Amino acid sequence: MALPFAASADFAIDKDAGDPCPNLKPDFGCGIHDHLRPAGFRGCTVFDCFGAGQHVAQHTFGGHDWRQAPHTARQMFAVLPVVRQLHELLWYLAEAQTLAAAQPLRTELAQAAALIERLSNGDAAALLALDVAAHRAEVSALLLRASELARAEVPLSRKARSRRNHRGADLVGAALAGADLRAANLRGAYLVAATLRGADLRLADLIGADLRDADLSGADLRGALFLTASQLRAARGDAATRLPATLERPAHWLP
Repeated sequence: MALPFAASADFAIDKDAGDPCPNLKPDFGCGIHDHLRPAGFRGCTVFDCFGAGQHVAQHTFGGHDWRQAPHTARQMFAVLPVVRQLHELLWYLAEAQTLAAAQPLRTELAQAAALIERLSNGDAAALLALDVAAHRAEVSALLLRASELARAEVPLSRKARSRRNHRGADLVGAALAGADLRAANLRGAYLVAATLRGADLRLADLIGADLRDADLSGADLRGALFLTASQLRAARGDAATRLPATLERPAHWLP
């Protein structure tokens, strides 16, 4: 209901923000949930709200939904993307706190997480008044420090490490099969439809990397930093793709 989408390879139809999806059922379930990809709604299988939808409905608006209280709909839909961004930051901060190499930052990471959680628990007015971009920038800088500590565990020369800095790089369709990308900085890199078959991505920082249709067949992603389930669902892989123990192999990947 809240979010828009446009007819594309990811969505079969156009839908404006605030308009109900035609597949939305009266109980708020999805009428085509078990066959979203064949029905042309691949984008729905990739999207992750990081629990923001449940939080907004149950906490921010006290269990009331926009059908029961139509007057709350506009505000509720405006709050959702704010809380989603905060919950995404919490997810990254939680992972950063599990990194052994980032223990020198343990106090700062915990304090940042506590602040973001407190902000996410604010009322609708407070959430809409937040400067989310400023908080994202502060957390991003802290996460980068944690990432640098973790990636420093891979013994590389300064020159080799600089060559693996692909932050925000345009790698759309790049031929990277078998590439040694250990400890690479791929934050925000555009890897759409890139060939990463058999690539070594251990301890690579993948926060915000666009992996749509990237071929991860046989790639080694064990220990990859800030890799999310939604990134994997957007990519392609197979039974030989090695994943972090905390993430499941997407059902649509090749056997």
